[in-house]
Amino acid sequence: MDNLDAARMQMAFTLIFHIVFACIGMVMPFFMVKSHYKWLKTKNPVFLTLTKSWQKGVAIFFVTGAVSGTALSFELGLLWPKFMLHAGPIIGMPFSLEGAAFFIEAVALGFYLYGWNKLNEKFHLATGIIVGVSGILSGILVVSANSWMNAPSGFDYVNGEFLNIDPVKAFLNPAWFTQALHMTLAAFAATSFAVAGIHAWQIYKNRNTPLHKEAFKIAILFGAIAAVLQPLSGDLSAKDIAQRQPAKLAALEAHYKTERGAPLYIAGIVDEEKREVTHKIEIPKALSFLSFGDFNAEVKGLNDFPEEDRPPVAITHYAFQMMVGLGTLLMFSAIVYFISIKKKHWQENKKFWLYFALLSPVGFLALESGWIVTEVGRQPWIIYNVMRTKDAVTPMPGMVYSFYMYVLLYITLSIAVTWLMVRQIKTLNRTKI
Repeated sequence: MDNLDAARMQMAFTLIFHIVFACIGMVMPFFMVKSHYKWLKTKNPVFLTLTKSWQKGVAIFFVTGAVSGTALSFELGLLWPKFMLHAGPIIGMPFSLEGAAFFIEAVALGFYLYGWNKLNEKFHLATGIIVGVSGILSGILVVSANSWMNAPSGFDYVNGEFLNIDPVKAFLNPAWFTQALHMTLAAFAATSFAVAGIHAWQIYKNRNTPLHKEAFKIAILFGAIAAVLQPLSGDLSAKDIAQRQPAKLAALEAHYKTERGAPLYIAGIVDEEKREVTHKIEIPKALSFLSFGDFNAEVKGLNDFPEEDRPPVAITHYAFQMMVGLGTLLMFSAIVYFISIKKKHWQENKKFWLYFALLSPVGFLALESGWIVTEVGRQPWIIYNVMRTKDAVTPMPGMVYSFYMYVLLYITLSIAVTWLMVRQIKTLNRTKI
């Protein structure tokens, strides 16, 4: 394994883990606050128990996200020094603001955790809201830095030098809004369905059912709304990619030939040597319409791009298909839940709870697929059309050992978090209301 492969593997591995910790840390405070609000309104002890249980989960993922995120920030300098040399002054602002948001979140979380029976009830609740809002802002700021890599702006690139730097313009780059919106909705859908699925499993097993039903209702509401809105966000993202990154669009659809009225491919097996897709379902002219709002619009195929500028087609296409397919499943499941509010007898059937329990990992599988699409689809560029990934990697030898070290770190974190969360669920099941 050479330096480039080791660096890519390490970055991919750590992102795959960190994004889960980060998304849960962003979204769970809102469950906690909603339950806390219900406790203040009803004084039902179920909500107090649930709030205090969820606040422990928020604390666990806050710490885990801090550790994994800090390690990830070191990797940027360790693995990609040439990238940071030029990109640091340009995208330093969102990273600095993210640090400020993280600090506010930490202070607010401290007030929340230790403020029971010490702070005014409304102020105590407000600190929980600040935890959630700060977490979302942190996520948006980090995504802004990533979106700059897809839509570099705020500088002039002259003879290999980055001149006339404008950090605000870089922060508000053309891709930041669509990526931030899509990522935020994905975080809510993934985390909400995961949490709802865990509580649905407890209901299916008939463990402390009244408490888990209230938990399920809080979590699934956030997830169902996000899942229904996500396709609209996806449409905005697709149109943005079609305008700015036509090679990525072609890779998403494994579309090799430039044509007007281009069909949309569902599923299919990619043969990169023959440059074709077999065993696919074609929807005539749908790709042109979804990309440009015109059934006869021209979609540029991969054959029109130099081979060295093409993304890896197979992995990008399969990840995109998985993201869309699983996202559609979550949207359908959200509709099922909304119908079940009216048809209450659906929730009396144990299969209903088993169905939502099985959905628990689906949102995060879709989320991971989406990040593969974003990152792999941009290749071979680390800064799109400006700097290639191979030109940014560190020359330091032995990077494979760093990769193994990070694998050990993140596996250890995952085992610790899993053990803590299992213990939390068991404690919750033993709680007498």
